[in-house]
Amino acid sequence: MLGAGEIVWRPTAEGIEQANLTRLMRKLGYTVDAQRPEAVEREVRAFVQRSAQDIEWFWQHALLDMGLDWDVPYQQLLDTTRGNAFAQWFIGGRTNIVKNCLDRHARGAARNKLALIAETEDGTVRRFSFEQLDAEVCKLANGLRQLGVREGDRVAAYMPMVAEVVMAMLATQKLGAIFIPIFSGYAPPAVRERLEDAEVKVVFSADGSMRRGKAFGLKGELDRALQGLACVQHVVVYQRIGATLECPMRAGRDLYWNDLLATQASSCTTLTMPALAPALMLFTSGTTGKPKGTVHTHAGCLATMGKELLYHFDLKPSDVFFWFSDIGWMMGPWEIIGCLMHGGTLVVFEGAPDYPQPDRVWRLVEAHGVTTLGISPTAVRMLMRSGDSWVDRHEMPSLRMLGSTGEPWDPESYRWYFEKVGRKRCPVINISGGTDIAGCFLAPLPVMPLKPATLQSPGLGMDVDVFDDAGRSLVGEVGYLVCKQPCPSMTRSLWKNDAKYLETYWSKFPNVWNHGDWAMVDAEGYWYLFGRADDTLKIAGRRVGPGEIEAALIEHPAVSEAAAIGVPDALKGTEVVCFAVLHPHAQESESLREQLVQAVVAALGKVDRPKAVYFVDDLPKTRSAKILRRLVQKQHLGEPDLGDLSSVNNPSALLAIKNAR
Repeated sequence: MLGAGEIVWRPTAEGIEQANLTRLMRKLGYTVDAQRPEAVEREVRAFVQRSAQDIEWFWQHALLDMGLDWDVPYQQLLDTTRGNAFAQWFIGGRTNIVKNCLDRHARGAARNKLALIAETEDGTVRRFSFEQLDAEVCKLANGLRQLGVREGDRVAAYMPMVAEVVMAMLATQKLGAIFIPIFSGYAPPAVRERLEDAEVKVVFSADGSMRRGKAFGLKGELDRALQGLACVQHVVVYQRIGATLECPMRAGRDLYWNDLLATQASSCTTLTMPALAPALMLFTSGTTGKPKGTVHTHAGCLATMGKELLYHFDLKPSDVFFWFSDIGWMMGPWEIIGCLMHGGTLVVFEGAPDYPQPDRVWRLVEAHGVTTLGISPTAVRMLMRSGDSWVDRHEMPSLRMLGSTGEPWDPESYRWYFEKVGRKRCPVINISGGTDIAGCFLAPLPVMPLKPATLQSPGLGMDVDVFDDAGRSLVGEVGYLVCKQPCPSMTRSLWKNDAKYLETYWSKFPNVWNHGDWAMVDAEGYWYLFGRADDTLKIAGRRVGPGEIEAALIEHPAVSEAAAIGVPDALKGTEVVCFAVLHPHAQESESLREQLVQAVVAALGKVDRPKAVYFVDDLPKTRSAKILRRLVQKQHLGEPDLGDLSSVNNPSALLAIKNAR
């Protein structure tokens, strides 16, 4: 069981002494004696608990410590008169994301400090100081204004993870418009659905991008999405590939990035915005229906993202921060805003983690002196399959923090990441939240110990709990992850759909946010996740999360990745079927298949005994390496309509499921 793990990492006295959280706690009168780590843990747990119970006290002091820059200070921090679902934050306050993330650095002592490193798949690297980044953002903002973009307009980006996508986001928000990132791997129908729902006025795109040595077109895909769509008035195209890739341009609508910027001034005033003015719209994946537009504000993003990078990742201005993410996922805007707000150096990367060789990420860390590396558990499992030699040849001495998110860990992969990548010296800051809060409900603090695969503790200022169906708190049992009080970055309803918002998040438990994840907190206060509650398998009247079954399989030394699904059964209601990807050294056999069945029985009991275990070469995943269980289930059951496959990074894996042996 995950909650039974031993402590694998403890902070050093020096780490505790220098932590940003230690500074904040001492300001507030807490005793933090770095020479007594056990006493520190008790003090920090007490602080976390108070931050959850008295959220106004916490946010008031955290915002001051973070130095969030206001044009007009707020008059009231929080008003829940209309209930938690419609909480009002920072009443009367005015600010802008760009004021905090760019303006104050570019016009101050940090103007020449490195702000952004961008590496493309072919190894080309570009670097921008805060002053240089500001100049590019200002020129682009002036270009957008010339195209008619005004406060409240929606501007989307359908681009690869290059420097220009950072500029596009900041330029949009500088003008008070709403930025909408769209995953560059989406097919035209998925792109169109998002553009149409948000009534997007301008789209940033690129002629194409590179993936595993091959150029693929983006502008052509966008053109198909735009057919007959009247709301989009302009498309700004960044020439990433150049003349070798066909890029049709429509007169009067399309223009090249360089042409738009050629005549623009490199200065532009940042528009001061009401604290709760929308700055970012993130669409959910749509796995349970039509994608939903979650809406996030200037002050809400700054407060939550700033808090998480400053205290949970202990970000310093000297840090180099790299999270392996596409701009289309929440972690893209999250890392841009959180890192630049505190004057850190951000790294963005266009390519795959294992191309042209399985040490691409480790080489990137060493080349740029990355101090914080974030990556998904599935990507780690994929890199593990290449063997230890690829990571062993890279010391990566600059690393001091590891991050992860996106799905539950299994203990074996967690240990590999901690021991092989972090050399046992870096804590794994395993965070979990979502698109809908643009931040984290659960997030470790680097001044407390860690167990394998844990999320350690609630995020600061997050009043989270584990509920059973009746809304009772649970300890030592799996239940619903909930949040009993609001946080600044919770979505401001859903775009044009209050009813769906209330139904999705607030209908199961009165005045309590139900996040839809299974979670557990053990007797010592360590938190764990077990996947989405809507993926839950109900076997003989008992519910089990697929993540628990998958973790049991991956603990076997032969298994690299696993997916567990439910299939109909006349007796039990649902039977478990598992798919396992083996390590290269492992051989498929009936003996191994039975060993894996018994591994699940040993971990979870006979009721959860898999009906079958299939060996496959790959599992279908998103580009951010999340395994798509629903597609695995549909393909295995032979359903004729698999739905929209545009988010699948490796469609050939679906054939592997179909032909599973």
